[in-house]
Amino acid sequence: MTAYNTDMTKKVAKKTASPKVRVRHAPAKAAPGVARKRVAPKAAGPGASSSYHHGALRDALLEAAERVLERDGLSGLTLRAVAREAGVSHAAPTHHFGDLTGLVSELAAIGFRQFNAAMAAASTASLPLERALARAKAYVGYAQAHPGMYGLMFRTERLDMSRPSLHEAANASFAGLAGAIGASRHEHIEEKALSLDQGAAIARAWSLVHGFTMLLLDDRLSDILRRLPAGTDAETLLDAMLKSTIGRPTP
Repeated sequence: MTAYNTDMTKKVAKKTASPKVRVRHAPAKAAPGVARKRVAPKAAGPGASSSYHHGALRDALLEAAERVLERDGLSGLTLRAVAREAGVSHAAPTHHFGDLTGLVSELAAIGFRQFNAAMAAASTASLPLERALARAKAYVGYAQAHPGMYGLMFRTERLDMSRPSLHEAANASFAGLAGAIGASRHEHIEEKALSLDQGAAIARAWSLVHGFTMLLLDDRLSDILRRLPAGTDAETLLDAMLKSTIGRPTP
């Protein structure tokens, strides 16, 4: 893993240790399911590319790509935009990633690694229910902190899932989910060979948290929240959902 990936993983793990679920209001022109946050562009100057050696330039391009993604959305993420953000020649992204699919696939791999680190950092409680609640909050917290990256991670039509880095990171994410569900059921789940009951349990948990996350990012929970008792926020609503589902005995 590059220095950039390692540093970002540490930052995400620290940032999402105790995430606070909150309602975000997405700009009117945001892509469906993805809230954007404003990130100031990095100043570019003549000869900027000369300050990078080969490995550092690749990392710098990925950093620039993440800034563009969070600021301008997936539609604004182009090779030229990334090169301009990094202050390098337009040919640099093509040289390192081949094409836009290659670039966004490597960026999604970083997202999954950050995401996995957030889940791991949240899985420290001793009781299965507490671990499940913490993982769910970390899931939502990562999406809120990185809405562009989170949206990209699940846009499989834009990604090359056969790329080793992305394939490995995405599989690790699924393995973490399967492991968490297995722990809550007091059984080992072999993610490569699921029983129907195990698959249903994984899909149910994922659908619940992913669906809540997308509704939150799209600001579609406000109507429910305003009908609830005063002081009820999105985190309280998530807690109630999870406890009523996770705490329910398995049929």
